[in-house]
Amino acid sequence: MKDEKLQKALARMGLGSRRQMEEVIKSGRVTVNNGPATIGDRVEPGDEIRVDGRQIKYTAENEKRRRVLAYYKPEGEVCSANDPEGRPTVFERLPKLTHDRWVMVGRLDINSTGLLLFTNDGEMAHRLMHPSGEVTREYAVRVLGEVTSDIARALTAGVMLEDGTAKFEDIKEGGGEGVNKWYHVQLKEGRNREVRRLFESQGLKVSRLLRTRYGTIALPKELRTGRFLELDRKDINTLTDLVSLRPRYGTGLHGAAKEKQERIRNKPLKARRTTDSRSDSSRSSSDNRNSSAKPKSSASPASRGTRNTRDRNDKR
Repeated sequence: MKDEKLQKALARMGLGSRRQMEEVIKSGRVTVNNGPATIGDRVEPGDEIRVDGRQIKYTAENEKRRRVLAYYKPEGEVCSANDPEGRPTVFERLPKLTHDRWVMVGRLDINSTGLLLFTNDGEMAHRLMHPSGEVTREYAVRVLGEVTSDIARALTAGVMLEDGTAKFEDIKEGGGEGVNKWYHVQLKEGRNREVRRLFESQGLKVSRLLRTRYGTIALPKELRTGRFLELDRKDINTLTDLVSLRPRYGTGLHGAAKEKQERIRNKPLKARRTTDSRSDSSRSSSDNRNSSAKPKSSASPASRGTRNTRDRNDKR
């Protein structure tokens, strides 16, 4: 018997949701072993799968090592693999994969910061993002104005936005002085700018927004802005349990990779600003054009971003 359904395999490899892959197959854009594919076809290792003529390297689900990264997104980066405006993207600092790809779990707008998850398991990413999974996202939000008890009740009961009713599962005060107050909110959807729009519906403006948790994974305390950590088996399995996926053999860190992550946890790397990588590239180009120029000093070090709440809020 063949290993798995074609649409499931394509979704698992990060090409889109299972429903999207069904539409791609229906439109005749997929071939298996040089023949047109149909919904329900089953595939196995050794089959030649092509989408729009491009060959897709197929690996059986139980053979592919499941990987997950936790990335601390800084302001100014775009949640896209490519940006037509040439802005830096969240994918630029991720480790390169061979015959595989990173799939982003959820999004943050360009002015938001905090936890982003990436995985090489498309099915896992889909389940973590889909509204039916009701996976909780948690944010620290600095608001210009006060969230009164009436506003808090409205935001947790549900308000009508342009794309339907939305609400916070929970909202708690987080401190602050003057007109800027911090709040910690939870919701189980990931619509575009949903947190900001919910507050705006009550006449309040969000000045800072940081995602602190996605599902069972909290923003690691040792993780600095612009850096990533790879999750080990225990953390990955808590995520797969959350969305009813089976654990996979070989998941987690091993050997040198595990030792490297332990070193980073014990001695966190410095924060990296959005402009750091672009500045390095500009300096390299300038040096190539003018080899006689004196070498320039490196960019000013980004602030470390301490982990207590007050300093962390300042970073956001």
